[in-house]
Amino acid sequence: MNNQDINSAWAAVVPILRKLDFHSVKDIVGLAGFDIKILNRLGYYEHFGPKEDRDQLVTEIGDHFLDFADETKHRFLNIVIEEILSGIYDLNSNDRNEKKNLEKRLQYCLNRLGWQVIDNKVLPIEILDLSDLSELDSSAREDLIKAATKFRDSDLSGAISSACAVVDSVTARVYRDKNLGDVNKSKSFQERCNKSLKAIGVFEAIDQQLSGIQWKESNISQFKDNLKQSLSQAAYVMQTLRSDMSDVHGTKPVIKPLVFDSIKWSQIIVRLLSEKYDD
Repeated sequence: MNNQDINSAWAAVVPILRKLDFHSVKDIVGLAGFDIKILNRLGYYEHFGPKEDRDQLVTEIGDHFLDFADETKHRFLNIVIEEILSGIYDLNSNDRNEKKNLEKRLQYCLNRLGWQVIDNKVLPIEILDLSDLSELDSSAREDLIKAATKFRDSDLSGAISSACAVVDSVTARVYRDKNLGDVNKSKSFQERCNKSLKAIGVFEAIDQQLSGIQWKESNISQFKDNLKQSLSQAAYVMQTLRSDMSDVHGTKPVIKPLVFDSIKWSQIIVRLLSEKYDD
């Protein structure tokens, strides 16, 4: 997201902040890291009433927001939105429908700017497919959201680890359900993925599905071979990134596009492993 996008996203948040009371606004931006010394000097004008006082506060916070570094803007904006959506701050109305409409409006405005809200976390739409998440079990869903959140917050090492962790969790389940042995004795992450995909019949199911729409057998065979190779190669890239380019301290260099790809690959692998092919 570029600087202009971030500024536009802030503009989508401002009308919602202006529906909150003065102290709730201060609490929210304080939790998001706004300088307390500056915050304590903002928004107090004896000749203004409560509404004008709050509106002036939001305006001045916005003026300071524009001067933040891009990375700070990104982090600040996301925390503010997450705090608003947490629901612990009362709007200046007891109408629940109005509150829901405001939240929907906020989400709509964010969606137009390339963001989506998942579990009160504001994530770039391009990272996660919300429709895929709804089909996954809770642990896989949680790990994918964690990976996307870490990527969003520039914790690239953590994003790689979480992307691999979600695949680890699902392959462990497949090993257990299909009696494939001790998953911890697998030679590699890549082997775990390959054995799991084979065990649940992914490629046989794809064969049947493509035959059902009248694909030629030669085309089906070529397609399956390339898909199998691409998934295996993706697993290899992910395991290599986890072992050679990330650590808990984040001190090793990480190539950001490959981290992004790792999250996408993990979604694809987990989605395939979550299908019921042999029922």
